[in-house]
Amino acid sequence: MKITEYEIKGKVPQNLKLAFISDLHGFNNELILDELRKQSPDAVLIPGDVIHDDRNYKIGIEFLSLCNELYPTYMSLGNHETKFTGDIVGLIRETGVTLLENSYTEFCGIIIGGLTTGYKQGDKQGRFKKTPPPDAEWLTKLEKEDKFKILLSHHPEYYPKYLKDAKVDLILSGHAHGGQWRIFGRGIFAPGQGLFPKYTSGFHDGKLIVGRGLGNPHSIPRINNKPEFIIINLKKEETV
Repeated sequence: MKITEYEIKGKVPQNLKLAFISDLHGFNNELILDELRKQSPDAVLIPGDVIHDDRNYKIGIEFLSLCNELYPTYMSLGNHETKFTGDIVGLIRETGVTLLENSYTEFCGIIIGGLTTGYKQGDKQGRFKKTPPPDAEWLTKLEKEDKFKILLSHHPEYYPKYLKDAKVDLILSGHAHGGQWRIFGRGIFAPGQGLFPKYTSGFHDGKLIVGRGLGNPHSIPRINNKPEFIIINLKKEETV
């Protein structure tokens, strides 16, 4: 598991250490929880795909319960949550996690929002299928908040059209799984972006962080692409 750290300065009332994880898809809970205990973050942020489908969801729900017992945990919905045929929202809320469905909340003087995937329960999904648009109208309300704003948005392919110009300080995405195979620092393929996608990993435009995720739900192995656990150190801007 690769540990990546970012230091970001902004108008925050206090320094905060945030763990950012995504795309668990049945990844080993103890490995993640052990790293969380080691890092001891102020909060955990998860932009979707904690579960995989009806056959592989209990381990993800268990993780949310255990994680929330340790640290305040905030989550938005990814496309794999919509593959579950039952009441996934109810199951997530029962864990105590703060589920942000096209909504936002305040934590330690910053704003955390969650943009829900455009997929609906029962929608047909596929690696080469275009990602449905999100409900982005509510973002105008979020933008009016005069505090440091973090947005959990599972799909990085939403960034160019819907989020690049939004008045949000930091956007956290997953979904692309690092491009599955990484060659010369670039991913090979990502759903919703196609071949040689731009947004599979790293920090873009000083605004978007794309995590490579933890699990691998595909029969195709990850190559040059370790599961990634991200720490974001939010620092107060120095005033003269």
